[in-house]
Amino acid sequence: MATSSARTSAKPASKAGAEAAAVVLFVRHGQTPTTGSVLPGRAPGLHLSPEGVEQARGVAERLAGLDRIKAVYASPMERTVETAAPIARACKLRVRRSPGLIECDFGRWTGRKLQSLRRRKDWTTVQRHPSGFRFPGGESFAEMQARALDAVAAICARHASETVVAVSHADVIKAVAAAAAGTPLDLFQRIVISPCSVTAIAYHPSGPILLTVNNTGDDLASLRPS
Repeated sequence: MATSSARTSAKPASKAGAEAAAVVLFVRHGQTPTTGSVLPGRAPGLHLSPEGVEQARGVAERLAGLDRIKAVYASPMERTVETAAPIARACKLRVRRSPGLIECDFGRWTGRKLQSLRRRKDWTTVQRHPSGFRFPGGESFAEMQARALDAVAAICARHASETVVAVSHADVIKAVAAAAAGTPLDLFQRIVISPCSVTAIAYHPSGPILLTVNNTGDDLASLRPS
């Protein structure tokens, strides 16, 4: 579901525009004991697995080399805060919680096994027409995307011309990346966001520039709008 607002259109940036851009480095939280098997949603008490802790340390080391990072934001869920903590320590910053970056509200699907959900008829709608789907008793993908974009806009307003980290969840980052690329929400499921991957978006006043998606190992220091 494409929109015509400046925040969801991708336009080329000039060199002057590149200097004015706020760059947001979106990081998906590290692996948990239920990653890939359960839809955890906003259920409390889910922490990083030992592998997830190592992933968080790894991405913190990668981001520590970017001395221009000015703030670290995170969804208020335990798994995102735990991922953000080593990043903040490496950058000598504190973790700021941003409710708008929280996981999608999956309603009555929260805690269900993915294997079971994939057998439902409406699972096809989730994958092929997500803009028209609302989780029973929960949030729609369109609402998730809108409030995430509002949260990002607020972050960028506070950090014009600065680079910040935002630790969030796979669907949220996919929706934000799709908006930056001008990709309809119905196609956002084609984007892959791995645990502790980095997706970088430069938010220029004339529109966002997608710098990298699902980056799990490449050098981040050279990322600049062109």
